[in-house]
Amino acid sequence: MTIFKKAENTQAYLKAGFMGFAGSGKTFTATQTAIGLVQYLKDKKLPEGDRPVYFLDTETGSSYVKQWFDKAGIELLTAKTRAFSDLIPAVLEAEKNGSVLIIDSLTHFWREFTETYARKLKRTKLQFQDWNYLKTEWGKFTDAYINSNLHFILCGRAGYEYDYFTDEDGKKELEKTGIKMKAETETGYEPSLLVLMEREMNVNDNSVQRTAYILKERFDIIDGKSFKNPNFTTFLPHIELLNLGGQQIGVETSRTSAEMIPENGRNEFRYKEEQKEIILEKLQALFTKAGFSGQSKEGKLQVITMLEHHFGTPSWKELEVSFSVEALRKGYLTIEHEFAEQNQKFIDELDETRKIPTKTTEGLKRAA
Repeated sequence: MTIFKKAENTQAYLKAGFMGFAGSGKTFTATQTAIGLVQYLKDKKLPEGDRPVYFLDTETGSSYVKQWFDKAGIELLTAKTRAFSDLIPAVLEAEKNGSVLIIDSLTHFWREFTETYARKLKRTKLQFQDWNYLKTEWGKFTDAYINSNLHFILCGRAGYEYDYFTDEDGKKELEKTGIKMKAETETGYEPSLLVLMEREMNVNDNSVQRTAYILKERFDIIDGKSFKNPNFTTFLPHIELLNLGGQQIGVETSRTSAEMIPENGRNEFRYKEEQKEIILEKLQALFTKAGFSGQSKEGKLQVITMLEHHFGTPSWKELEVSFSVEALRKGYLTIEHEFAEQNQKFIDELDETRKIPTKTTEGLKRAA
């Protein structure tokens, strides 16, 4: 059995993320991208082109961009909520009936989830074990984001990453090392197209423009580039390489390692490996006691003969890698039984020899 199959492009839907500070244009750019995408799908006669855009709105942004959807003749459905419990139901509804889902801002859902959790458990500060639960539950949303049959645009507030450095005097200094989306730590890794939006002002004429910096683009077509006042066509090179209309296969989340983990928490896989090592060591000891020296040609031949007879292979390495604990134990017991029979036969023959009088002893008895 193999888990591999011939590679194909199974990324059929846009999975984008826009992050930025206040006024950077992330909501507007996400809106223009969604409108352009729906029109592009309509031109390609794909069914998603005739469906509405869904908008999870935590900042009232949908009220300001509605005019652009109206002008494009695209229906916009909104839900103004910040409850994390609404996220997955919203994804399922949009996947069933919509073309694109915009979440703006994802930051609020993460903040609401952690704050509600702390408040319900009467925590003034979240503890180490709390994060395990929070991250596991958040992971259910990111799985839905990746695997859904839905074009998906996340918007999130930008925040700085910090790290400690030691200066020349040996003092630790906290310095900015980068920018990330303000949400659960690993959320920024999920989008296939991740964009940082920045607002820039020309001090000479006070004009403002927005710049899109492509932090990640997995087809490597526009990765690392920057664009002034971006719109749908900015990201079209990435969208054109999607398997639009095809099957979406993100990550297989139904496969787990549950069979390796017993109810008592011990690592069953490691336990079986240890048992295999023990049986093979006992088998080596059995050969040594039988006088099968692995150093001599004759001894090696004897071991190979025994292995082929009882295991069907002359390879010791195959025993280590491919044989189960049960198969090794069964083979070991049959070899042990064979050696026991040989030893008993030798003892019986020795006893019989001792019972037969020699010619010398018979002569002495007659002389006496």
